Amino acid sequence: MTSVPQKDYRLPLTIMMLLEIAIWGAWQPKIFAYMGMLGYTSWQMSLVGAVFGIASIAGIFFSNQFADRNFSAERFLAFSHLVGGIALIAASFVTNFWGFFALFLIYGLLYVPTISVTNSLAFANLQDPAKDFGIVRMGGTVGWIVVSWPFVFLLSADAGPEEVRWIFIVGGIISFLLAGFSLTLPHTPPKKDVAGADKLAWMKAIRLLGRPFVFLLFVVTFIDSVIHNGYFVVSDIFLTTRVGISANLTMVVMSIGQVAEIVTMIFLGWVLARLGWKWTMIVGILGHASRFAVFAFMPDLQGVIIGVQVLHGICYAFFFAAVYIFVDAVFPEDVRASAQGLFNLLMLGLGMVVASFTFPQMMASLKLEDGSVDWQTLFLIPTGLALLAIVLMALFFHPPTKRPE
Repeated sequence: MTSVPQKDYRLPLTIMMLLEIAIWGAWQPKIFAYMGMLGYTSWQMSLVGAVFGIASIAGIFFSNQFADRNFSAERFLAFSHLVGGIALIAASFVTNFWGFFALFLIYGLLYVPTISVTNSLAFANLQDPAKDFGIVRMGGTVGWIVVSWPFVFLLSADAGPEEVRWIFIVGGIISFLLAGFSLTLPHTPPKKDVAGADKLAWMKAIRLLGRPFVFLLFVVTFIDSVIHNGYFVVSDIFLTTRVGISANLTMVVMSIGQVAEIVTMIFLGWVLARLGWKWTMIVGILGHASRFAVFAFMPDLQGVIIGVQVLHGICYAFFFAAVYIFVDAVFPEDVRASAQGLFNLLMLGLGMVVASFTFPQMMASLKLEDGSVDWQTLFLIPTGLALLAIVLMALFFHPPTKRPE
């Protein structure tokens, strides 16, 4: 029987989540624009962009398992963020591709497992995880928002690579802060007794794909994950080169989506109770289709482009968060954790890898004679994919329950 923590750790766990996601949010919005400034080819940018996906896939089968069973969670976080921070800052001073890629790969392989470790540490040390985890995890969203603001001052309106490399330096500094802060977190010993059970659960979770509603949701989640990750590949370049937003403001503009995410998460339970699983998820995918359609047809309306960032909240909460809740509510109890990992593999793994390779290639193939990109054609592709996913959900997704209890 698992003991309930006696001390209230909600505040330190929220700070942990804030720092954890701020590291990621420091570099993610601008990394593709930065690589373009260094003259990397589209396939080189794709390879770097796929690092998180590669690390996620490796983590499912090795690093997450290794971390969970051999190290206390807080010490694993301290080590990973110390070494990962060093690699991230070192990457900011390397401009040749293979050197940059090697350092960023080291960072990715160390950072990605900490995403699940922070979740595990939080669940293990909250008195009421079902009630409190959502608020604690919201600290990560706040971290992504807050970290965008220093770049208003660190970058100029037409920032070049010498300035933009601050995205890695800031991320590295936050990584060092979290490494030190991790040692103050509650001791969470390794789990040494679940290896065989986890392997069996994984096999059961994969076999669930034989059920039509699970397989359909798996396919649609993959499509939506590619679209979602593709947004981060192209948005900063689009906002600066086509919409005309200053380089030091694009991260703040994109963070509007995270602010909206907080608001929509508050209403997610209410929406699920009224619309049910299928139509809530369809609204989430429709958010992607609408945002990309606005990008395609209204690039000259700067105010509209900025305002439409609020749809990110609907895209994330009404689809991805709804999927997590659906798995927890509908899947058998003994495979829920493995099923969550299976869908997470799509969202952070395969979806990110595919988006990192396809979107830079699309930008390269849609270059016009004047060097600009045919943005309308590019954005109509993910719009069409989103509409395809909506049709698949509407016609073929028949979950065993219409809505959560």
